[in-house]
Amino acid sequence: MLCYHTGAGPAAGLLEFVSSMVRIVRATQVEIETAVQALRDGELVAFPTETVYGLGANAQNPAAVRRIFEAKGRPPHHPVIVHLDSPRFLHRWVREVPESASRLAEAFWPGPLTMVMPRGAQVHDAITGGQDTIAIRVPAHPMAQQLLTAFGGGIAAPSANRYGRLSPTRAEHVREEFGDTVRVVLDGGECQIGLESTIVSFEQGDVRLLRPGSVTAAQIRGVVGRELLPGANVDSPRVPGSPPTHYAPLTPMTIVPAGEIDAHSDAASAGGRRVAVLAQRLPLRAHKYVTWINAGRRPESYGRDLYTNLRTLDKAGCQRILVQAVPDAEGWEAIRDRLLRAATSVAESDDGSGTQAVLP
Repeated sequence: MLCYHTGAGPAAGLLEFVSSMVRIVRATQVEIETAVQALRDGELVAFPTETVYGLGANAQNPAAVRRIFEAKGRPPHHPVIVHLDSPRFLHRWVREVPESASRLAEAFWPGPLTMVMPRGAQVHDAITGGQDTIAIRVPAHPMAQQLLTAFGGGIAAPSANRYGRLSPTRAEHVREEFGDTVRVVLDGGECQIGLESTIVSFEQGDVRLLRPGSVTAAQIRGVVGRELLPGANVDSPRVPGSPPTHYAPLTPMTIVPAGEIDAHSDAASAGGRRVAVLAQRLPLRAHKYVTWINAGRRPESYGRDLYTNLRTLDKAGCQRILVQAVPDAEGWEAIRDRLLRAATSVAESDDGSGTQAVLP
């Protein structure tokens, strides 16, 4: 059975929230008051950001923060990001703000950038995973800003999904994951960016890129005036989304070279096996038993729709998801990172033996 979906559309600016492709709404006063009261009661609240939906708890309530870990099945030593409505409250959470962090905050906050800095004395280990650092972000989504301003404090919020699985970019994704476990789910429409925030840390005047996102290395380099240290090393702080296997669908997923996606689709669907494909174009020919999504060639729209498309393919009843390798260009860096993490788990092959779910 062959199905075609086209996901290409106009690319949106980094912080541009008016788009024919994305519905951004503000919460009513009643919705915000309900969410704020839930946070004060130690309950969990899911809310939209421009990147993905977050699963939030009062960052000053360790018991509430631990409920995030319980709901997600997240290891307790993993840190969570604290969301603030403004950089003016950094002093409540951070011991010192490096000069580069101040410059990046001025350039990119509110926005999809998380910065890891020395934790304040009053910050609980439940937030930091026992480390001496804390991850902070000021999100730009209007509804996140509404919630944070009304709450008047920090909200600890990793992505609102089960640990290691696909991040949610729509409110219905959160409800599918957690049902009634989350007391309040604020529906802010589809996330504009669709990939988790860029994460950086600071080391003796240098800036290290710990997780790529829509704020690119080139943009950061342009602000701080120096090259970035690449990736994490043994001394780098643990940060969200750093495990080698993460952001993964339940269906085994394989990345294949761009020019070989049709051939791999034919081979994988031989004998009537159902296969799902995420590509950047339409197929060259009809593939029997294949569900095919054309996600387009624009990194902004591809990234925004990535998790929604993978969720769709994950539900297609297929034995494997094949993903066409994306271009080796900076605009695709965050997408490549998420795809590689989704495809690095060792899955069961058709004959029952273990196989690496990435092709060169």
